[in-house]
Amino acid sequence: MNPHILTPEVQRYLHEHEAVPPSDIAMQRSPFADVSSLELAQQLDARKRCRKKLPLWYKTPHIYYPEKISIEQASSEATADYKAGLIPPAQRVIDLTGGMGVDAFFFARTAKMVVHCETNQALSRIAQHNAAQLEATQMHFIATDGLTYLTSQADDAFDYLYVDPSRRLGQRKVFRLEDCEPDVVGVQDELLQKAEKNLIKCAPLLDISAAVERLRKVSEVHIVSVDNECKELLLVRSRTFDGIPRIVVAALQGGRTETLTFDITAEKTAVAELGDPERYLYEPDASLLKSGAFKWISQHYGIRKLGTHTHLYTSSQRIANFMGKMFCIDKVVQYADFKKSKLPVQASVTARNFPLKVEALRHRHRIRDGGDGHLFFCAGMGGRLLVIFTSKC
Repeated sequence: MNPHILTPEVQRYLHEHEAVPPSDIAMQRSPFADVSSLELAQQLDARKRCRKKLPLWYKTPHIYYPEKISIEQASSEATADYKAGLIPPAQRVIDLTGGMGVDAFFFARTAKMVVHCETNQALSRIAQHNAAQLEATQMHFIATDGLTYLTSQADDAFDYLYVDPSRRLGQRKVFRLEDCEPDVVGVQDELLQKAEKNLIKCAPLLDISAAVERLRKVSEVHIVSVDNECKELLLVRSRTFDGIPRIVVAALQGGRTETLTFDITAEKTAVAELGDPERYLYEPDASLLKSGAFKWISQHYGIRKLGTHTHLYTSSQRIANFMGKMFCIDKVVQYADFKKSKLPVQASVTARNFPLKVEALRHRHRIRDGGDGHLFFCAGMGGRLLVIFTSKC
């Protein structure tokens, strides 16, 4: 951490050159003796990355931005705020893998106190400096390995424990809980000894059933999407829990949060009604698709599924509260008939349970991107290949 970056003249320079590409700054000679051109470029690049992801950091004066990888690995404000809502007020919280401190900051808004642990001492100092700029007085910073620090504490030293295990081993990404650092599966009993509740952030690609099998006492699984992109998979563990975990699907979009809740066995007992395309077509949100509750979606909303393995749905009456996108169906044609048509088409394209991918379909049928229409290529009942022409309702 270079303190000279925080001087008024350097901060003024960064503000005035915000629109300049960081690569251009990196190639120029720095106007400051104690701050290199690479450091200036890094700060400018980080500011750009935080403008949408961390607007509070971006708007706050004298924020010191860490390296790019720390910003990439940090939670967004939207997901951090959601996680903070899972913890009741006035709790004692420890973040074992503090990183840039975004999650810990949002916890600290309502917590009694938050301990932020981070092995990277430079990053810990940066997080502590930024917390002061953000006036987060409830945060305490420990520049050490979180698990090592936790084992030195008494049982029940905290009410809630949060951990975001690193999913990178060297240059390789990993997804199994046992391969991440720290290995929460190997120390799961110790984690619940130190805090009655655990909140574990996992890779969105992690298999939910496998995670629940490996970790005992999982009471809730939260699947969080932002703007229809699945961002986080959260496991809540409770020392006193002994039952069937519930699934909470959360779709965050435009400052709004929409949720659906069902228990983990709901899909096994659900019955989906299949049917041909009717008046409306429904495409579930990414978080809802990640839940794997494909039959439950049909049963819950009272809508038909287009095929056993085609996760698109239809109805004759409009379902206003559907979690996902809704389209009006203009016409439906067999793919064999669509191939014979030589008319130019301009539309957005989605392929679901279809032999060809989107790019191959665009190339083969000369479908230009854009326009108001949306084509769905999918397999319908009996495996028939369909092309569904839709528009926004």
